[in-house]
Amino acid sequence: MATLEMAQWRDWLDRDRLAAWMEAQGLGTGTIAEVTPLAGGTQNILLRFRYADRMMVMRRPSLHPRPEADKTMQREARMLAALADSDVPHPRLIAACDDPSVLGASFYLMAEVEGFNATQGLPETHHDPAVQHQMGLALIDPIVALGKVDYRAAGLIDFGKPDDFLARQVARWQRQLVSYAQFPDWQGPSGLPYVDRIGSWLEAHRPARFAPGILHGDYHMANVMYAHDGPEVAAVIDWELTTVGDPLLDLGWVLATWPGPDMETTTTLDVQPWVGFPKAPELVERYRAGSERDLSAIDWYTVLACYKLAIILEGSNARASAGLAEQETAAMLHKGAVGLLERARGIIA
Repeated sequence: MATLEMAQWRDWLDRDRLAAWMEAQGLGTGTIAEVTPLAGGTQNILLRFRYADRMMVMRRPSLHPRPEADKTMQREARMLAALADSDVPHPRLIAACDDPSVLGASFYLMAEVEGFNATQGLPETHHDPAVQHQMGLALIDPIVALGKVDYRAAGLIDFGKPDDFLARQVARWQRQLVSYAQFPDWQGPSGLPYVDRIGSWLEAHRPARFAPGILHGDYHMANVMYAHDGPEVAAVIDWELTTVGDPLLDLGWVLATWPGPDMETTTTLDVQPWVGFPKAPELVERYRAGSERDLSAIDWYTVLACYKLAIILEGSNARASAGLAEQETAAMLHKGAVGLLERARGIIA
């Protein structure tokens, strides 16, 4: 797990080599000091440190990365660079390295974000129901802004494959689900209620057209930093699934993971206390107020997000059946996958 590896940074971080590379990039001179691991996802390592009298954050793949980890890291850095002059709040890119001889993998450096992650605890000032209501609405603003970025003008014309983006989705995730059969003790798709029915519904009700744009790909409250002094989003983080496709899937992702009467919390969103956040329809209206995109099929995007995220979460359960993932965590993620499919079934019923 990357969290454990971050605690072992002394074993892999060559400070002299990194400092030499940074000096060669014109980032000043100095030594790497005040190194601190930061909490993050299980697939990447985050380290904060001081260099040349300023704090910055390094992001790199796990020490035991997936095959495409270096490419993913390079795509993240490219996206952050492309968003530099946009209205999308994001960590400012300082420099990126695709030469594995420096630290053993691709990595990039970004400015430290002043803010907090709501899923890791709320400051007392943000326990106020009125502040929480504004936090929920503010969550929508970055994806409204992201959907307005002209990906061609931003130099991202080759970043994704927007043609037939929606038409490819169900088949893509069906293949992913089928691939879990390689783990012999996995219970199979029978453990995921309604998954076939939901896939068929998505194919039958797919929107006929959409306006291509940039999407984050994994957008929810756990992947943003909020400002300490207000309800605004200070930065959107964890861009590893970003692509060019249909930006409305980001809104669908928020709605799929948003607590409600049918699902109080999810595996990706557990914020306490939850006392003033808006209801899901208010989030849709916030998006509508800032965007010209057609939201008439927003239920479809929500169902697709439930379907896709459920299949992703089930992957941990499948790997755990072969002893490749922690059983307790896998059971929690499987429960989350079932909850997402139950939510989707409630929408299409």
